[in-house]
Amino acid sequence: MAIIDLTLPVVPEEDDHPTLRTEEWHFTTGSEPFDALVHWYHHGSMVGTYIDFPGHIKETADGFDAVSYPAERIFRVESTVVHLDRTDGSGAVSADELEQAAPPVRGGGLVINALGATRFDGIEERSVWFAADALQWIADQGVHLLVADIYESDIDPQNTFLNLFRAGICTVCYPIELHRLEVPYVRLTALPLRYPGAMQIPCRLIAEIEG
Repeated sequence: MAIIDLTLPVVPEEDDHPTLRTEEWHFTTGSEPFDALVHWYHHGSMVGTYIDFPGHIKETADGFDAVSYPAERIFRVESTVVHLDRTDGSGAVSADELEQAAPPVRGGGLVINALGATRFDGIEERSVWFAADALQWIADQGVHLLVADIYESDIDPQNTFLNLFRAGICTVCYPIELHRLEVPYVRLTALPLRYPGAMQIPCRLIAEIEG
């Protein structure tokens, strides 16, 4: 079994301040003194790779947050992998494209690698996006976890997240290394902290390739 880490690290600075501040605490308890590192974190919910629960939009809230969302729905989820090779500025991805590129969909998760080996930040932001019929195609697959390197458009908004959350789908944003998933099916694990009230939160994203 191969493990591929799909997680973008948290940036060291956000809005001109460090996201991590470290202090060294000296302890003299016991027979041998030692120094420990203690951290304070200061960042928003959209740093690194992060997960959105449907409650991220109030109108689609389903009663779950990062504490109460069922662990089995984000742990080792059988997931179907779809690869495209869209380029910067190439516009909307259609349902037909997804249908033609996808293996038979199975499991509760879906990975859509629309940009090939190009990372999400290697193109103009939101210059490739899901068309409305693509969002419906995703919802029709019956999945509850979506990992993708594209989502919404600024020039032709599709209410992408509203429609996905209405279908009960959690979204993982800013994944990396999706092109390395060279098999049609993987198991996905998203590991956010159980932070009370959090509807959007950074997470570790791991893919398992069996065999």
